[in-house]
Amino acid sequence: MSPMLLAVLSIVVLLVLIFLRMPISFALFAVGLSGMVIFAGPGAALQLIASDIYRQASSYSMVVIPLFIFMGQVIFNSGMSTKLFNSAYKWLGHFPGGVAATTIAASAAFSAVSGSNAAATATMGAIAIPEMKKYGYDKKFAGGTVAIGGTLGILIPPSTALIIIAVQSEQSITTLFRAALFPGVLVGTLLVITALVVAWRKPALGPVGPKATWGERFRSLGGTVEIAVIFVFAVVGMFVGWFTPTEAAGVGAAGAVLIAVLTRSLTWAAFRRSVTETLRISAFVVLLVVGAVAFGRFLTLTRMPFELADSVQALPVAPVVVLLIVLLIYLLGGALMDGLGFLVISIPLFFPLLSALGYDLVWTTIIVALVTTLGAVTPPIGVNAFIVTGIDPDISIVDTFRGVAPYFVPYVLVIAAFIVWPGLILFAA
Repeated sequence: MSPMLLAVLSIVVLLVLIFLRMPISFALFAVGLSGMVIFAGPGAALQLIASDIYRQASSYSMVVIPLFIFMGQVIFNSGMSTKLFNSAYKWLGHFPGGVAATTIAASAAFSAVSGSNAAATATMGAIAIPEMKKYGYDKKFAGGTVAIGGTLGILIPPSTALIIIAVQSEQSITTLFRAALFPGVLVGTLLVITALVVAWRKPALGPVGPKATWGERFRSLGGTVEIAVIFVFAVVGMFVGWFTPTEAAGVGAAGAVLIAVLTRSLTWAAFRRSVTETLRISAFVVLLVVGAVAFGRFLTLTRMPFELADSVQALPVAPVVVLLIVLLIYLLGGALMDGLGFLVISIPLFFPLLSALGYDLVWTTIIVALVTTLGAVTPPIGVNAFIVTGIDPDISIVDTFRGVAPYFVPYVLVIAAFIVWPGLILFAA
């Protein structure tokens, strides 16, 4: 069997296993190990995988992942995220669609310290959906807003997905965080504007809430100080060179615990939940990386990524045509499975291809992240949409997808602008 045919069959088997609901990390490892045994023999396969896994798992940069996850868990379980929502509501709640705009703004801020799509959707959904129902919001508009707000988790630093991509593709975590900050803030701002415009045109979708006094608004900012301090020291400190990414994660995690203890908002039960969830999520991420190492090593041995790049370069089409095809695959992949899982699977295959076509790796990462996270709200299996349905069964999956539709416009415009003007991303990298 030729190496290329073996690689193609392995990808088919991988997709079959995933659709049979085998965990993505296990499927990646099983297919990667089996392929290497067939290709190089049992002894060589085990030696190669063992050395690669040890090198990746013992990498100093991997420490960033559990520390940032723990920071986000402490912020959530100590109630800081609720204060964040309440503050945003004081400022935006009296506009048509104000609670929806509040949800997106709070999701953006929470994403900046949680780094997760699912965490942002679940956290803000649990807080915002009851509020929107209380003020008579249309359930489609409410569900779509919560789902789209959660997509910011993959973009705004510290994003777990960007850390994994950096580790897997041997890029600088700090560079990716710098490059992602402007796109994340831009998308978040446009989503807020979209929510306000939609409700302004159809006030019945998002009725006006009670208007807070200026005193109440400014007093509410006190609830955001904790998260602002954590973000400044952990993320901004990393950008300006005070800390390495690992040190920034440590400072952020320690700072979150210290602030929560000083404000007496972190109980022992909340602390235990934070530790337990950190261990669970970190184990999932590390296993995903281990599986990706095995699968990526196997694809490298078959030389499929390089053969694919050479073949595509020889096609009589412009590189942008290939780019659009790859981005369509990422959109579908993000719709069919967890975005982080699909990114891990696809990086060994598509990053060498896009690099060979002359696309900057940092720019490629941000564009791919944007498209993949949009897939999280794309039918038929947008992960965020199903999370919303799980939070409130009264909001059906169809309602959520309909509510998301207006928010596709700013996403598509931003992606198109970044393709036409790559400097919009690279200027900050």
